[in-house]
Amino acid sequence: MSENNALSDGTAARKIDYVVHLRPGRERSVLRRHPWVFAGAIERLEERDTARPGGLGAVHGADGRQLGVAIVNPGAQLALRMLRWDAGPIDVDWFAGALRRAGALRERVVPRDTNAYRLLNAEGDGLPGLIIDRYADALVVQCTALGMSRLDALWLAALQAVFPGHSILDRSQRARSDANLVRKDGTLHGHAPAGPVEVREGGLRFRVDLAAGQKTGFYLDQRENRSRIAALSRDGRMLNAFAYTGAFAVWAGARGAREVTCVETSAPALALAQENWNLNGLPGKGLRVVRERAGDYLRAVEERFDVIVLDPPAFAKQHTHVARAARAYKDINLWAMKRLAPGGYLATFSCSQHVGADLFQKIVFGASLDAQVSLQWLQRLGAGPDHPVHLDHPQGEYLKGYLLRSLAAS
Repeated sequence: MSENNALSDGTAARKIDYVVHLRPGRERSVLRRHPWVFAGAIERLEERDTARPGGLGAVHGADGRQLGVAIVNPGAQLALRMLRWDAGPIDVDWFAGALRRAGALRERVVPRDTNAYRLLNAEGDGLPGLIIDRYADALVVQCTALGMSRLDALWLAALQAVFPGHSILDRSQRARSDANLVRKDGTLHGHAPAGPVEVREGGLRFRVDLAAGQKTGFYLDQRENRSRIAALSRDGRMLNAFAYTGAFAVWAGARGAREVTCVETSAPALALAQENWNLNGLPGKGLRVVRERAGDYLRAVEERFDVIVLDPPAFAKQHTHVARAARAYKDINLWAMKRLAPGGYLATFSCSQHVGADLFQKIVFGASLDAQVSLQWLQRLGAGPDHPVHLDHPQGEYLKGYLLRSLAAS
């Protein structure tokens, strides 16, 4: 690791602030290239004069051999986030290489008629704690790790070099993050859009509020699911619960759904859903917008729907919330199952990282028993290939979903 003094623009290779010694036998996860190391695996931490939380550390096994370089956050349970599995530098060139690899993947897997997608998916692309989404000519960044925030001069310079001509916006304030991470939203390069930006997804047009929207402005991880479920909506009636700005609805309307109902509590989101519907020239009578809690609507409505989409926000943002979240997921799924027309389809999702795939499957199964509805399980659903998950880091698979079909007699 280079020991050069930082240049005035902060883009020199960063110094090593810590030397981390792992306990005997606890280096196995690092050797398997898992990017997370928890505090209990650390035998000893040597601090240099420059050391501060979020600094870089040379990680050594019990035999003294250097295994790699990590972001170090002393005192946190998740103490190390591995960046390299060698002793090389953390500099602009290293970030640029990771960004080029990420960009090359998206060139392969994102359709040409789409200019809104995840450009970099944190651990899935080898840069833990850093998310970058593209919206046409704007790149929206979220830092979820203190150390990655402190490396911003490096990744920002690399972004400008690899993706010239894009504005770069920071929206880290909305991201789940380290407890010590304090980062304000702002413009890092170029100019912030004066209002919602227009993007294309599958040839459809959407306006996205990058300043005030959820996540980075749009639920990019659902793109392929929207296309798949829209194909099932032709000539039918869809309920888009937790609709946000109506992307599932627009896809369904464009594929010939007879009627789509969007249920959402946010008035600005519903207004943008209506705008997106109109932007694509869809028939005005084909969309109903309802400002109400999705659970309340499902309990009260007497209609039956051919397709229901449940895409709620994360109900469990911490481990301690899992039991409560499980009850909430079961409740909305139970009532959605009761509102399916014979032969109708339910696409149900959880984006709670702390609710694993096995638990979510059990929740959905329990809901079907209590609803006394017989269902076929057609397909597992998840994020698209622009949200890669590293095989050594299965925790990165946060979006879980199931496509189900009612077997009720018509």
